[in-house]
Amino acid sequence: MTNTGATPYEQLGGDDAVRRLVDAFYDHMDQDPEYALIRDLHPPTLAGSREKLYLFLSGWLGGPPLYIQRHGHPRLRARHLPFSIGARERDQWLACMTRALDDVGVEGELRALLDG
Repeated sequence: MTNTGATPYEQLGGDDAVRRLVDAFYDHMDQDPEYALIRDLHPPTLAGSREKLYLFLSGWLGGPPLYIQRHGHPRLRARHLPFSIGARERDQWLACMTRALDDVGVEGELRALLDG
């Protein structure tokens, strides 16, 4: 995956690739006890969380602004204020995303951008 002037969304592979990334992310969170701390911040079923992250990442990566169309401005800080998120939670979230990026084969310039 190299930069061809395409958006990160397009470089990743579009809608299907964003869904695969989100599924890999939440599969790791749900199945690996290493991520229990952040798993416990989520509801028992992750379907809603998966959908919201998919909607958000679609727009954030330069694809269709699906989250904004359905929910308005993301207001990420405000939406996460009810949760106790510190360095350990941040690190677990990033570790899950790193594994998900590995799973879907993100590399090269796109990986450097997303790891940035």
